[in-house]
Amino acid sequence: MRHFRLLALLFISSSLFGQSIQPDANRIAKHINYLACDKMKGRGTGSKENAKAAKYIIKEFKKLDLAPLGTNGYRQPFTAKVRRIVVPDSIRQADNVIGLLDNGAPYTIVIGAHYDHLGIGKQGSSRDKEPQGKIHNGADDNASGVAGLLELARYYSKNNIKEPYNFLFIAFGAEELGLVGSRYFVNNPTLPLDKINFMSNLDMIGRYNADRGVGIGGYGTSDAWPEVFKEVKGSVKFFTDRAGSGGADHASFYAKKVPVLFFHTGGHDDYHMPTDDPEKIDIASEIGILEIHIKLIDKAMKLPKLMYTEVK
Repeated sequence: MRHFRLLALLFISSSLFGQSIQPDANRIAKHINYLACDKMKGRGTGSKENAKAAKYIIKEFKKLDLAPLGTNGYRQPFTAKVRRIVVPDSIRQADNVIGLLDNGAPYTIVIGAHYDHLGIGKQGSSRDKEPQGKIHNGADDNASGVAGLLELARYYSKNNIKEPYNFLFIAFGAEELGLVGSRYFVNNPTLPLDKINFMSNLDMIGRYNADRGVGIGGYGTSDAWPEVFKEVKGSVKFFTDRAGSGGADHASFYAKKVPVLFFHTGGHDDYHMPTDDPEKIDIASEIGILEIHIKLIDKAMKLPKLMYTEVK
């Protein structure tokens, strides 16, 4: 895989010196480079590389002074089963990684992204005709979302504002095996579900298509979302979709009657292929997506706890 050279000349700013809390190209590149490099062998559930990814996220959570809210420090261990193909190690150990920004508020906003991917093509779901033994780096799916998660955690933990809501940042494990980590969390919550204001999920936000825009799902899961979205604009365009269900981790929360949002830049030829590599990520547009996300969160925090609406 080519070395990931990313916007070195375009994003020379104070963020180079660690001063900016705004979404930053260099930090996003660092996270994606680490999580989606060949040495991480696709972060397959149960692999030592997946465990290394969890350690990396924990290290970043600690830097941001997030409080651990797993059942074992930052970790919430669970067992995942590979169902799609027969493999010798079909039962695998996995973790959700959970950090809390406690503002002393009665309700909490959950921001999530899954950090696992398809490994070296032995656990199923690859679109490659002969996937076994090929590293599926998962730069867009979902190193891009984890990088976004970490940038939002940085923004809200370092902005010197005591927000009216707490934040729970969750990096989910075993999403590619059927939303296993997020389903485990909502069935074994380390924070009462009735204390959650809404859940926002970042899954594949690295391949922005200007003709399409970024999709934001969940628009129909609360009657308050139209007010929140009103007059929100940014450097990238977006469109909304009402659905709260679907094949990503927000669906686990929606099933428990929690309002959700879901950020996604859409499918592409590299989806679930060994070619989903870091150099193809559009960092500038990911920053624009995160800026829109911040605007939406900030507007939502001006409102009382959102009420769930079923999408019919």
